[in-house]
Amino acid sequence: MEPWQLTASAAAARLRDGTLTAEALTRSCLERIAEREPVTKAFSYIDPVLALSNARKVDKAYAKGILHGLPFGVKDMIDTADMPTSHNSPIYEGLRQGRDAACVAVARGEGAVILGKTDTVEFAAGGRRALTRNPHDPARTPGGSSSGSGAAVADGMLPLAFGTQTGGSLIRPASFNGCYGMKPTHGVVNSEGAKRYSHTLDTIGWYGRAPEDLRLVAEAFRLFGLDIPLGKPLRQLRIGLCRGPNWDVAAAESQAALLLAGQRLDAAGVAVEALELPAPFRDITEAQRIILLGEGRGAFLGEYLAAHGLLHQDFRERVENFAGITPAAQVAAYDLAGECRKLFDGLFPGLDAVLTPAAKGEAPVGRQDTGDPVFNSMWTLLHVPCIGIPCTTGPNGMPVGVQIVGPRFGDAALLDVAALVAPVIDPAR
Repeated sequence: MEPWQLTASAAAARLRDGTLTAEALTRSCLERIAEREPVTKAFSYIDPVLALSNARKVDKAYAKGILHGLPFGVKDMIDTADMPTSHNSPIYEGLRQGRDAACVAVARGEGAVILGKTDTVEFAAGGRRALTRNPHDPARTPGGSSSGSGAAVADGMLPLAFGTQTGGSLIRPASFNGCYGMKPTHGVVNSEGAKRYSHTLDTIGWYGRAPEDLRLVAEAFRLFGLDIPLGKPLRQLRIGLCRGPNWDVAAAESQAALLLAGQRLDAAGVAVEALELPAPFRDITEAQRIILLGEGRGAFLGEYLAAHGLLHQDFRERVENFAGITPAAQVAAYDLAGECRKLFDGLFPGLDAVLTPAAKGEAPVGRQDTGDPVFNSMWTLLHVPCIGIPCTTGPNGMPVGVQIVGPRFGDAALLDVAALVAPVIDPAR
């Protein structure tokens, strides 16, 4: 096995015991990138000389942090001190902010090797699409907006990468590319230094190739409760199988994946029960759209005024309130979100997790359609932690995943649940 093939958790163990160096792992990842990048196009910026220099610095460090020696990709709307942050926008091409975003500072401080910037949909919001292709079929999208991060981890270029989610930008690419992804509770990862779209929704998360990889990053960010074990085996879990308010628009393969995951868990002795969400949840998808577009008006006003000609029409329309969002509609959406958050949290500890679709179906053909966030946006608005788990393949042989969801600040317990259920849901792992 080449070092690039190791999961982050497996590589971390070898890095700690000295049988692998950060430089050797980084060099192996760079070799994999050289092989696959012409096809997958996951990166907007990569400097092999800089990456190896960063790795050598880590190898010389006296202390070994939680992420010691692990190559890490950074979505190109998150600032890095030693690399440009372009946001996939002509306005900011080549921009160097000269400082790390808060999440990058944590990763670097815990010994990660910041390897490169991964391509993204413009401003992680709309406009230009990433050049990235799905590693399983270059004719298909890897999803968005965390296009490059999801594809790079799935294709073995990196063991870990940052993504963000405002609608479905992290969990949906995990499903499309067949890797693991975590959207933590909103706000537990400081978003300073990442492009702001919606302060109510923007959430920084990460990709890995196993649940243990996701936990490593969670430990680096000191998520609440990681020192408190779940304290129950697989057969004592209670999982709510939730089709959700948008089940009727799910493709056949997504419906099949959810039911298959439920069947696998049931066969393994897990108590799986159908979960019908209360009536207010019928309107939560629309509430997320209203908040997204309402808050997004101000997010791009500066570029609208200073660089109007370079700003994609998509963002001009948002500043001009093309959707006709009213103050009353926003207030109602905020109120509904608050009501639904309390209702959802009330399902726990009666349940250990909720199992629900991760995407509408397989990855669409082409780059322009990055997929529908309809099976993610409500969870983003609820501020709850979500973990994407590969499950099966669709009619075109493309990955189709599911996700498990927990209550706000239930990240640690959800990671423990993921470690138990992932081998059942994802037997290929």
